[in-house]
Amino acid sequence: MYSLYEKITYIFDPLHFLWEHEKMHRKISIALVLFFLAGLVVIELKRQGLIPSWLGGMIPNNHFYAVQAAFTVVLTLEVISLVFTLPCSFSRSVGKQFEILSLILMRNAFKSLAQFPEPVTFTGNEQAILHIISDGFGALLIFAMLGYYYLVQERASDEAMKPADLFSFVSAKKGIALVLLAIFIYLGIHSGWMLATHQEHTDFLYDFYTILILTDILVVLISECFHPSFYTVFRNSGFALSTMLIRMALAAPPFYNVLLGIAAALFAILLTKISGRLFKERLAHKGLPPRKNGCGISGR
Repeated sequence: MYSLYEKITYIFDPLHFLWEHEKMHRKISIALVLFFLAGLVVIELKRQGLIPSWLGGMIPNNHFYAVQAAFTVVLTLEVISLVFTLPCSFSRSVGKQFEILSLILMRNAFKSLAQFPEPVTFTGNEQAILHIISDGFGALLIFAMLGYYYLVQERASDEAMKPADLFSFVSAKKGIALVLLAIFIYLGIHSGWMLATHQEHTDFLYDFYTILILTDILVVLISECFHPSFYTVFRNSGFALSTMLIRMALAAPPFYNVLLGIAAALFAILLTKISGRLFKERLAHKGLPPRKNGCGISGR
């Protein structure tokens, strides 16, 4: 098994380094700007009747669709970053999912904007405006709660593992991350094909979140093999429950999605504070040193 863990690390670490490299981020940022500008140009060409009819059916008439498309790309990039965050601490991975939730709510606000005519008018769009306000302020509230969540995470302490067990556990999570990355690429290609062939399909980001819930539960069960304590199992299970609430928020209609997102963030914050403060003294009596959340071989 140790040889398998080394092979997984040998594959995962270079990919993680390449994705997180500053030059890669700069190239992606430039490509995203060009993608947004190209979308605006193509939509304007269609509005002017300069796009062939056989291609025009795939291109919207509203410029705000370019904003929605750009945010979809941003979300896709963030989900890939989430996959690479999985081998980090469980709490850090959950925090990344809240980051994605706030971006999804922000995208939903711009998605509602695509329903407006050009130029934008208020009359006849009152319901869409309410959706924009709800999703926008919901994203802001979750963003604020996320900041507090990270703050209390820095003060929380975790139980320590033996170095050998820690390496094996992190390597196992890296293997899961590689499988998730392959599934995500497949779902993205399949969704793109369905869109290009005008077939009905759901947002593949939402489908992938369902897989993430199952993955979180799998990680909880694997952690039981390396660290079978009530404290760790309950804490990780609680974080898995918060991700399930996030998935329910994604499937909920406007207004309810914000309430569920806030409930998920509040649950994660309370879980962190209770486990970090009420159980801190009890763990200290057992002689277990506190350990900061980390990534790579220092993750939990």
